[in-house]
Amino acid sequence: MSRAIAVLRPEPGNRVTAAAIEARGRTAIRMPLFEVKPLAWEAPDVAGFDALILTSANALRHGGAGLAALHRLPVYAVGEATAEAALRSGFGVRLVSDEGAAALIARAEAAGVRHALHLAGRERTLETGGIIAEVIAVYASERRTPDEVARLAGSIALVQSARSGAWLAELADAQGLDRSRIALVAVSTAAAAAAGPGWQRIIVPGVANEALIEAAIALAD
Repeated sequence: MSRAIAVLRPEPGNRVTAAAIEARGRTAIRMPLFEVKPLAWEAPDVAGFDALILTSANALRHGGAGLAALHRLPVYAVGEATAEAALRSGFGVRLVSDEGAAALIARAEAAGVRHALHLAGRERTLETGGIIAEVIAVYASERRTPDEVARLAGSIALVQSARSGAWLAELADAQGLDRSRIALVAVSTAAAAAAGPGWQRIIVPGVANEALIEAAIALAD
């Protein structure tokens, strides 16, 4: 019998990923561990920047009216989902990396970027330094405690951020779940490390949502 796959990312991505899993005939546990909310912010003068760094589509979903002032900046994005959201928001996408934020920064620098603006979450991994001239938080991810944490027992859990991995570990331990019966499919080595040891298995197939789903289905079967 195929194991259930727990989708932990916030909405609206949670239902998109869960629907893709269910379309493949598998069972998805819809369990967002965070709720994303917009923050108040002001767009800076774009004259001081030569690129816009985006590591999450949430910056575009929750950026609001201030995004329009930045349309002249070429976007360097992590993941196709972020790139597609940028295009829908009126931006031009110069480069997309499926290897995470560090790889994106390296490729952007190699392409000639020197003074990038990074629109990010309040909780983030990239800060100012190097080619990143300024970071502005436009959204926040608030932790939530699902009622159905016990359903994670025996599942395959998709871990799509380091914060998600750490919070999953706390919730599983608080519920008394056996980590050795839960397998993780993580978006990065950082996300896997944040979840800690003791899990049945941890796979890091890449940042693309499709790669995570394929790896989870392979484990579930």
